[in-house]
This record gives sequence, C-alpha cells and structure tokens, in this order.
Amino acid sequence: MRSQIPKDPTKAPGAPTTPVGARSEFAKAARAPTGAIAGSAFTPLQDLSGTITPADLHFEVNHGGVPAIDPTRHTLLVHGFVRRPLIFTLADLRRFPQIVRVCAIECAGNGSLAWAGGPFGKPDPGLTPQQVSGMTGNTEWTGVPLRVLLAEAGLSNQAKWMLAEGGDSCLFARSIPVEKAMDDALVAWAQNGEPLRPSQGYPFRLVLPGWEGSTNVKWLRRLELGAQPWMTRWETATYTDPLKDGTARQFSFVMDAKSIITTPAYPETITPGWRQISGLAWSGRGKIARVEVSADAGATWHDAALQGPVLSQAHVRFTTTWRWDGSETTLLSRATDETGYLQPTRTQLIQARGIGTLYHYNPIYGWRVMPNGRVFFRGDT
Repeated sequence: MRSQIPKDPTKAPGAPTTPVGARSEFAKAARAPTGAIAGSAFTPLQDLSGTITPADLHFEVNHGGVPAIDPTRHTLLVHGFVRRPLIFTLADLRRFPQIVRVCAIECAGNGSLAWAGGPFGKPDPGLTPQQVSGMTGNTEWTGVPLRVLLAEAGLSNQAKWMLAEGGDSCLFARSIPVEKAMDDALVAWAQNGEPLRPSQGYPFRLVLPGWEGSTNVKWLRRLELGAQPWMTRWETATYTDPLKDGTARQFSFVMDAKSIITTPAYPETITPGWRQISGLAWSGRGKIARVEVSADAGATWHDAALQGPVLSQAHVRFTTTWRWDGSETTLLSRATDETGYLQPTRTQLIQARGIGTLYHYNPIYGWRVMPNGRVFFRGDT
C-alpha cells in the first residue's frame, strides 16, 4: 500500500524477490470493460510504449467465456480430407521445429464504438484510444507452422477449406481457405516468451497474420479439411458486412490499413509549446509504408517517422513533433501500406459501404484540441 512507501527510498531496504514480477502500483494500465462472459476487453493503447503489447493487456473477445483447460488432456484433431487423421498433444506440437513471428491480431469489430456510437449515430467525443481502437494487440508468437501439421497428416488435393474449432463452451468455429493454412498460419503455444494466457487461447491457438481476429481461433481443438466452407453461424449471422446496396460481404478476412494517434488524445489536457505526437499504424496486407499527420484538420499533411523495425502485418510506432500555439485545431493521422492502400475518411467509407456495415472499420481518426488544452475524440472525418 502507498502508506508503506517511504518518503526517501534510499533510507529503507527494498522489497524481496518474488516468484512473479508485478507492475508498480503507480502504473494503472488495464483492459476494459471487464466482467462479461460473452464480450470484449480492450487494450489500453494510450498507456503503452513501443509496439509490443504485454500479454496480460492484449485485448480479448470471448463468446462463451474463458475455459479452464488442462493441457495434459487437451488435444488437436486433424481430420477430413487428409490421408492420415492425427491427434496432437501440446508435447507433440512442441517437438516440431518452431518459429517465432511478431504480428498483430485485430478484431473485425474494432472501432465499432467510434463508428456509430454517441447521439444520432455520431462518434462520441469522450472516447479514449482504448475505446476507439483497443481491440488490437501486437505480440511475439511462438509455434509450429500449420502447413507442417497438414503435411504430416497428408493433405488431400481435394481439400479447399478448413474448419478451425475452439474448445470453449460455444465451440466457436470459422472456415479458413487452405491457401492461408498453407501460407503463414501458425499453431502457437507461446506469447511474448511465455505460455499463452488462458484468455489468449491456452494451451494453443491458431494465428493467421493479417486476418480478422475471429479466424485466429483460440483453444484450438479440431481442424477439419473439406471441399467448401462450413457456413457456421459465425460466418453467416455474424462476421459478415452488410452493404448499402442490400447485399453483404462474406469472408472479408484481411484487415485494412489503419492508424490512430495515442497521444495527445482524450482525456489529456495539453499546454502550448513543442510536444510529441505518437501513435500506432498497422495493415493486414503487409508493411506500413507511410504515416502522415495533419495538425490543421487535414488542410496539410506531413510524414511522420516510423520507428523500426517495420514488420509485415504488425504494429509500427509513428512519431512527429508539433508546436501547439494554443488555438483550436484537429490532429489527424492516415496510413498507407506497401500495396498502396490509403486509409479512408469516414465519409469515404460510408460512400463505399454504407453506414450499416458491422465490421472492418478503418476510417481516419482525429483528436480535437480546444483552446483550453482539453483534447476530445473526433471521428467525423
């Protein structure tokens, strides 16, 4: 407790060693909201530095709660259009040559609060970076390439799709094209150098770099190979994108380029003078090639510095310096990835897909700076 903290720490012995390190009680970063069995907890983007998301602050989305799984009893079944149906234990998976990959995972619904929230469907000015874009995390994953397991099972040429099923109470499942499974898919058992946390899929999960979070099935228990998608409720009733012409996109797997300034941001209050603008950018299509920042509501733009290394399908930290003169303005950021895709404004996204879209929100986000230094979210770009 704070009452036990000495006024001068040089005049008293410190605490002893402990089995597990803890953050300082003065560091208050936490996921939010919490307490829902079927719900989400967002990463506190505004409280983080660099690009790596601590495992215990990585966002989570659960549809049936976080299961308690004994790793000695949990297995992965690979069956269907394969020559040798196989069952893998965690120990079996760890015997294969492992790879380490840094990449981001982002929920398809990331940004929903900033898309249609607030009065009359307009973005609420009282949103933090965590609430605007906190359903993403960027970490180091360790595991075995999925193509190795499929080769071990003898993948049939008839196999075009794969059903990935989780071991939670709702048996969450998504259909995945075999091309992705044989490309860069990973069955991961470690995150940031330690075993997966239960909320991140312990004892192992599927990682599909660049693809919407729901396809990165946690608590992986079954992979069934087949000729066509299974059309589960998770790809019919949910995770589809209604469009303005009355149709809907299905299997819109890849996450588009996005950026967000994490400071200054709501609820900060700033003072005139020089300061750093900092934020994160990422794209499911590859590397971020450029991030531009505007300090005059989009009238002019200039390039921000990208802090290396810039990795494919991963968060990159961008920074720039700015001298605030005390007048009202709006700060904006926009990302361009290596394919040439440019992050759109909210108006452009509505024109292309309509206001009723449920997923894949990636409009340019802004922060309105008031003359008194208070900063508010502005999403009506």
